[in-house]
Amino acid sequence: MAQRTRVLIVEDDPHVRGSTAEYLASHDFQVDVADCGDAMRAALEKAVPNVVLLDLKLPGEDGLSLARSLRERYDVPIIMVTAADAVVDRVVGLEVGADDYVAKPFDLRELLARVKSVLRRAQAPAGGGAAQQTVRVGGCSLDLSAHRLLDAQGAEIPLTSMEFDLLRVFVGHPNQVLSRDQLLNLTRNREWEPFDRSIDIRIARLRRKLERDPDKPQLIKTVRGAGYCYVPAR
Repeated sequence: MAQRTRVLIVEDDPHVRGSTAEYLASHDFQVDVADCGDAMRAALEKAVPNVVLLDLKLPGEDGLSLARSLRERYDVPIIMVTAADAVVDRVVGLEVGADDYVAKPFDLRELLARVKSVLRRAQAPAGGGAAQQTVRVGGCSLDLSAHRLLDAQGAEIPLTSMEFDLLRVFVGHPNQVLSRDQLLNLTRNREWEPFDRSIDIRIARLRRKLERDPDKPQLIKTVRGAGYCYVPAR
């Protein structure tokens, strides 16, 4: 019997936690729940999930701190759950490495679609074959088959699934200006919404990992009013 996909719901509201868990379980997910940071860590000690739904407004240690801790220790997709008007929280959450977000009150069908989308990005094979495909990106090496970015010394540089998808798209379209709409479509993310900064935030994170001077990027350049352009190092 195939092992079911495991999701961990970190949510202090018992109604939201219960209804979300019941809905995802009815769609064949194996669901674990936690109502605070300590309970989340205890659940992770028992089993590492395939995806985490993380409410940012938790008692005690907040969700942003927990997202940082998750990203440092586990290679697991994170979907933030935020208040509808919490734009700053969403921006900061994406900056610390969350893969996507959904705003409360959310439709359970939309949540399920986002979970499936994040899982597809995390699990999709990049190479299309057995042979390893490695591409030079500045002073680093991007292993497309293993979804890994290595620095000049061979040490792995952690990437979220969305960061990897963006980098894969850039190396596949060198010297081409790509708009935010194109980047979101090519990475199989949701279509761009007005004032949606998710692409800009991910690119800022990639620059910090790839560029010698992130404030003066040479690899991923901004084309004002048009989008971004990846310029391979010569």
